[in-house]
Amino acid sequence: MRAAGVNPGDWKLRDGSYGTHGQAVLGREVAGTVEQVGPGVDLGAFAVGDEVFGGCPGMVGGWAELAVVTASFAAHRPDGVSPEDAAVLPVAAGTAFDALTALDLPAGATLLVNGAGGGVGIVTVQLARARGIAVVGTASPGKHELIASYGAVPVAYGEGVAERIRTAAPQGVDAVFDLVGGEALRIVAGLLADRSRVRSVADKELAKELGGGEVVRDRSTAVLTELARLVAEGALDPHVTDVRPFTDAAAALAIVENGHALGKVALRLP
Repeated sequence: MRAAGVNPGDWKLRDGSYGTHGQAVLGREVAGTVEQVGPGVDLGAFAVGDEVFGGCPGMVGGWAELAVVTASFAAHRPDGVSPEDAAVLPVAAGTAFDALTALDLPAGATLLVNGAGGGVGIVTVQLARARGIAVVGTASPGKHELIASYGAVPVAYGEGVAERIRTAAPQGVDAVFDLVGGEALRIVAGLLADRSRVRSVADKELAKELGGGEVVRDRSTAVLTELARLVAEGALDPHVTDVRPFTDAAAALAIVENGHALGKVALRLP
């Protein structure tokens, strides 16, 4: 192990939200050096000594000196991509990539990202803008400057948000990618003529009730390879703002759990 990402799913796993309290190692996404190749893995794809990144299977997480990574959800780490940047791609960036693939918006369309200031939202903004898609992003005022720096039009949460979105996108929005859920999702979905263009990772059941759906994760080598290529070329910034030694894992998790992270948080392992 060289680095691991820190995500909301880690504290939810710790608290037993997935029915696994006390039975799991935290860490869903990692980067490191291959020490051993498992049975059935194509040796032409991965070999001992390769620098890779990817996702961990089941409850065997990556906050450890050694970790198991699923070969079909792993990719080689390019020289120009740091272990910390690579380690945070599988969860947040992968989700953003899969959401845009599902929505399949053409260049010139307008996407509303509901909750654009978090790890998934920031990557979604960048990937959408690279495809020629206009983006309006709801977020707390403290994250407006960041969202705007990546090419989106920021809009504040709260009372009157629908009208502010209409002002930011006078021609309307063509799709909604939701990272907030609840009443906030219900309000922004009301801006769409076709609610099948709603995708949510925060409130899947409500999204379906409204006529949309969830984001089905691809979790493939191809997606990770493409994301790493974009990072290496400078077209995508994973926005890792806090890298901590493994000994600070508890503090790193607390930052994510409390919602105080201004970007992605990663652990650096010795």
